[in-house]
Amino acid sequence: MPIVSVIIPAYNAEKTILATLESVQKQTFSDIELIVIDDGSTDRTVDLANTLQDSRLKVFSYQNGGVSVARNRGIQRAIGDFISFIDADDLWMPDKLQLQLEALQRNPEAGVAYSWTTFVDEKGAVLYAQEPVFHEGNVYPQLLIENFILNGSNVLIRRQFVEAVGDFYAPLKYAEDWEFYIRLAAICTFVLVPKHQIIYLRSSQSATSKVDVMERDIVAHITRVFQTVPPEFQSLKSRSLACAYRYFSQQYISYELTDAAVNQASQKLRKAVRLEPKILLDKNTQKLAIKLVLMQLLPYKFVSNLKKSLNKPSLNSHS
Repeated sequence: MPIVSVIIPAYNAEKTILATLESVQKQTFSDIELIVIDDGSTDRTVDLANTLQDSRLKVFSYQNGGVSVARNRGIQRAIGDFISFIDADDLWMPDKLQLQLEALQRNPEAGVAYSWTTFVDEKGAVLYAQEPVFHEGNVYPQLLIENFILNGSNVLIRRQFVEAVGDFYAPLKYAEDWEFYIRLAAICTFVLVPKHQIIYLRSSQSATSKVDVMERDIVAHITRVFQTVPPEFQSLKSRSLACAYRYFSQQYISYELTDAAVNQASQKLRKAVRLEPKILLDKNTQKLAIKLVLMQLLPYKFVSNLKKSLNKPSLNSHS
């Protein structure tokens, strides 16, 4: 029986599925099963996955239900003692599973291991690397404020805790992973592998409609979560919302540099500061505010080139 079950939800992922599967196959820890949940793809995703000769690989096809439903279906199929997820357009560094598993084995009381993320564009060029965070142990308060794990391709979880918290919450298109992690943090401790091990693809889709849906889902998630949060943590709600609005601000200018995007980003950042004035003391808020001021004063291309020249990490420097 495999020790780790790796669940890969895939929807129309023909351009990326083989690279994702290869990054899992090349893990230095190999006692795994690879479960691809085809979420109603209409392209060659399934055909390509089935070209791989690997006895550890299992491909199951269903009608489209969204990423949360696909992950839930994968959990139902999984037989490993530990469970991990990777989206069909993301990659792992080769030691991801090994180091996370070792971290959990060194800390038998912990239920979840996580690492840091590097963001790349569709050509594989590094956009930026996550600024290191060091939350361990009881991370429930920190996770209530913001999703420092960042994505659904990160964690390794002991099976009993996955079973204890239940399914991913399907109605959310965004923040479904964050909502799941909060439930885990309420019942178990987390451990960190202090390395950039997840390579997360940032697609170049247009911002506006995407951020609108993102805002709707994330604000709904925060509102819903704080309905059941213990009284001693209720004061964190305004900070959580402020961090969310700062994130929306960043998203608007991450996808496109237009007057409309810069104006939307400025509005969202002002809302973040109104919700939690102390967020202005955070250096990430200060950097974003300066960037937005520059964008209103200088040509966007100049600001964009300046940003790239100031932030040129390589994958090797974070591995």
